[in-house]
Amino acid sequence: MPLIIADNIHKDYQVGDVVVQALQGVGFEIEPASFVSFVGPSGSGKTTLLNLIGCLDKPTAGTLTVAATDIARLDRKESAAFRGSHLGFIFQDFNLLPVLTVYENIEYPLLMVQNVPPAERKERIERLLAAVGMADQKDKYPGQISGGQKQRVAIARALVTHPELVLADEPTANLDSQTAYAVINLMKRMRDELATTFIFSTHDQKIVGEAEVIFRLEDGSIVAKEMKGGASHDESL
Repeated sequence: MPLIIADNIHKDYQVGDVVVQALQGVGFEIEPASFVSFVGPSGSGKTTLLNLIGCLDKPTAGTLTVAATDIARLDRKESAAFRGSHLGFIFQDFNLLPVLTVYENIEYPLLMVQNVPPAERKERIERLLAAVGMADQKDKYPGQISGGQKQRVAIARALVTHPELVLADEPTANLDSQTAYAVINLMKRMRDELATTFIFSTHDQKIVGEAEVIFRLEDGSIVAKEMKGGASHDESL
């Protein structure tokens, strides 16, 4: 069964007296353990779509099912609980808390969102620190590590709750090419080991080139779906 099913999704925003149609009849399915990119020019609807999938906003019309849950029907409290149980987030500006160490930043979701016992917290955090190559940096603060290291910590923090789905908004935007490829390879390895689905909103051709499924958006619509290996489907027909 698909992890995500979007059916005829519309999203409108009121800007003064004008209604802006951010998404217009979008439909797609995403399977578990996929590596997916939403790509398109600024204003095409990529971030809006990510926000809807992430329960940060609701569609104006249509049905959006994530992990067998109609998330448009969730209230604010239910949406927060769903995010804590099913989703992880990676941001282009890392969003690490400067007053917490690397270890504490990764631990934070387990303390705030999930009631995980101390021994299990320690095991999860140490395993992910090792997986992202940051075990020897665990006592440093964000201001003491590089951009690539911060993104590695952000990946570990996103995965520590064992989410089914990780949403990443331009996760390599602030990284040099070598570091960006290392981060992409790390995420693919985490996907393979943990069966986590990764969805990216990106302009970065490095991510697009590594994605296994690519949805191309223009003016709030999906105009094409491309599969790794060159197969494509024109969604505008």
